[in-house]
Amino acid sequence: MQIKLIAIGKTDNTQLQSLIEDYQKRLSHYIRFEFEIIPHIKNVKHLSEAQQKEKEGELILSKTQTSDVLILLDENGKQMDSVSFSGYLQKHMNSGIKTLIFVIGGPYGFSEGLYRRSNGKLGLSKMTFSHQMVRLFFIEQLYRGFTILRNEPYHHR
Repeated sequence: MQIKLIAIGKTDNTQLQSLIEDYQKRLSHYIRFEFEIIPHIKNVKHLSEAQQKEKEGELILSKTQTSDVLILLDENGKQMDSVSFSGYLQKHMNSGIKTLIFVIGGPYGFSEGLYRRSNGKLGLSKMTFSHQMVRLFFIEQLYRGFTILRNEPYHHR
């Protein structure tokens, strides 16, 4: 299985980017992982929030195939602890899917089309984090999930 994370807009904080790259490298020891950045839409001043979400949704959907399992990282999604998340990952790996895609939306969230296409929603916290911080937190949780599955000492129970 491959895991892919799709996000809108590049990470402009070099320290944050360095940490993201560190966890990507660590994660590569466990699974094929790809982090794909979709550039911000240009001329958003002339678009409503709904139009911007629609355009971002189209760009995200263009990066997926119908066989992919698509999970939206959404504030109203199901929340779980790290051990439960590792079980969630294991369940998907056991299901035989080729690609599991997680998506971090743009500043206004997701289009209705993306919600309809998605196979689920996952919430990281009830707190609000910047989209750039969510990237780091989520990739770290992926890494943590795989160390839990392998009974490695990274996660303390």
